[in-house]
Amino acid sequence: MRLIVLALCLAAAALPAGAPAGFEHWTSAHLQGFAQSLAPKINAQRIATQSLGSYGNHSFLIAHREGDGEAELHETQNDVMVIESGEATLVVGGTVVNPRTTAPHEVRGPSIRGGERVPLAAGDVVHVPVKVPHQMLVANGQQVTYFVVKIDAR
Repeated sequence: MRLIVLALCLAAAALPAGAPAGFEHWTSAHLQGFAQSLAPKINAQRIATQSLGSYGNHSFLIAHREGDGEAELHETQNDVMVIESGEATLVVGGTVVNPRTTAPHEVRGPSIRGGERVPLAAGDVVHVPVKVPHQMLVANGQQVTYFVVKIDAR
């Protein structure tokens, strides 16, 4: 019996230690599944989000929208968005209307004056640089789920 226990302990010690600390892997199926799991959690602003992790100068989250978002401007972060499902229009550039600071380095407003409208669909990837206004618009009856990487600019 002792030999079996010793053999099992030695075999366990020989197994690889696993992925390095901080490594994450989100499969496409896992990310697409958030459309269903977040939909029941939609708030009054017609969005539900879930943090996926924070790693020094960058973090990950998943968002599901069933309506227009506010205009946003991040003073210290870049956004990279990967559309997982659905479709939306991203308004980028221009000026935030009636801007207000909602958190440190975060400016929001009801809309954007000017800016370019960019249609988004599943598989699209966008990079929004620091200090660039942006707003996600979702048509009535539509939805969009997207993966976001927030990267500190400083």
